[in-house]
Amino acid sequence: MTELIYTESLEKYYGSETNIVKALDKVEFSINKGEFLGIMGASGSGKSTLLNMLATIDSVTAGHIYYEGKNITKFTDDERADFRKENLGFVFQEFNLLDTLTIKENIFLAMTLSNKNKHEINKRTNEIMKILEISSIKDRFPYEVSGGQRQRCACARAIINKPKIIFADEPTGALDSKSARVLLDTFTKMNVEMKATILMVTHDSFSASYCNKILFLKDGKIFHELYKGEKNRRDFLNEILDVLSLTGGDIDV
Repeated sequence: MTELIYTESLEKYYGSETNIVKALDKVEFSINKGEFLGIMGASGSGKSTLLNMLATIDSVTAGHIYYEGKNITKFTDDERADFRKENLGFVFQEFNLLDTLTIKENIFLAMTLSNKNKHEINKRTNEIMKILEISSIKDRFPYEVSGGQRQRCACARAIINKPKIIFADEPTGALDSKSARVLLDTFTKMNVEMKATILMVTHDSFSASYCNKILFLKDGKIFHELYKGEKNRRDFLNEILDVLSLTGGDIDV
């Protein structure tokens, strides 16, 4: 597999000189194209900090992040903004949809900033909605559909511009168990059928069992890595629970 991201001795500090908190401590790992990577750990382990740094939302204190060989930690603010727009997709716990626009218009809007023509944008939007099974609600407004359907709309919006990686921060946090399962199946479809690279931060072991690789953080360091390989999801879930019992992570199933 082709390497997409590589981190080198990442460190992140917060606070003042008299009260410094080390959020990340020399974190090194790589993400390959087409991978579905999960990041787990107890509250305060550094997982959201790591996601924000990879997404160029937050800056590093020390170390480097490389995307396809380019050192993005050297980018200016304008270069980071362009990089996010051209390469990254986001799915958050909150759907962040516009209630004044229909489901289709919310997805459509994400492509209007590109240089594509209206016919091409419409074609791509219809294709994505069909794959994620939300074509039937395209003319409804977000407040008229379920939480799971809103989150699938958010997924469509995240992938519409064919980003190199999608960042998902606790994406099932606001969903009931049925909607969460549908969303995770959607991620799997995006990963397998659309070749999307996904990085998901989650405290939920059931959600993590959908990934094919998991990094466990503890006190700002990578404590352990798990690879799914040929294991079924139930066996992988049990392995995740075993590791979480050692990290002090929240064991949610």
